[in-house]
Amino acid sequence: MTAETMTTTLPADRRARDRGRRPKAMLLWIAEHTVLCVLAVLFLFPVVFVLLTSLMSSSQTLTPSLWPNPFDWGNYVRAFTQAPLALWFGNSLLYAVLATVFMLVSSVPAAYALAKLRFRGSNVLFVAIIVAMLLPPQVTAVPIYVMWSQLGLTGTLWPLILPNLLGDAFSIFLMRQFFLTIPTEYADAARIDGNGEFGVLTRVIVPMAKPGIAAAAIFMFFNSWNDYFGPLLYTSENSAAWPVAYGLASFRSVHGTDWGITMAMTLIVTIPVVVVFFFAQRVFVEGITLTGVKG
Repeated sequence: MTAETMTTTLPADRRARDRGRRPKAMLLWIAEHTVLCVLAVLFLFPVVFVLLTSLMSSSQTLTPSLWPNPFDWGNYVRAFTQAPLALWFGNSLLYAVLATVFMLVSSVPAAYALAKLRFRGSNVLFVAIIVAMLLPPQVTAVPIYVMWSQLGLTGTLWPLILPNLLGDAFSIFLMRQFFLTIPTEYADAARIDGNGEFGVLTRVIVPMAKPGIAAAAIFMFFNSWNDYFGPLLYTSENSAAWPVAYGLASFRSVHGTDWGITMAMTLIVTIPVVVVFFFAQRVFVEGITLTGVKG
């Protein structure tokens, strides 16, 4: 076979292979997007159901009809008039924001020390933090409750907020794993320039670890906002200190048949969580992706 014949045959073979691959690629694309569309519908169906139920009158709920007729927007007004929803929102905001700030103040230096400082017993301390993560909170609930009761803080949210000043085991673990991905040379260069450990932390590590810190902060904010067991334990006897999670559960137990207002309150309560995640999703996903690369 001559060189001229080979040069004319090879492109034809490639074009034939490309024509054979295109239908397969198209079928694969259709299959992948079909699965994604089905999963999206499955995830969105409960949200749509709650939204439609929140727009139904009390006579329409729990009937075969899935479409409101007519749309009852008054459920959202009655959600604020029949329950102190604004007060619950304020309590949850106070709880979530202070718990997140206190956690960052205490856990960021602890994670930095475990990741970048070498001292005797650091590995033992890290193992103790892992054990604290595995320990169920119900195990220590009784002695801790007795302690806060003797201090006179039961009936408030402070027993749930103040412990974050001592650090959070999961947040320390998460940020330590992220700090390990930052090259030590940056910290060494900052020390050569005359920075102490606090300066290295605030000027070098924290700016480079924003995604990991943001991921830990979002986890803490969500956990505090959705917390039910803690408020049940400490604030059940004081309705003025109820956050939205416990307040909504209490409202549901009293108004069990009024599903329109209950669903309206449910949607209102989820709005802050959706807004926070929407604006912080980029750094949150980046922090979760990079955390744990080294360890």
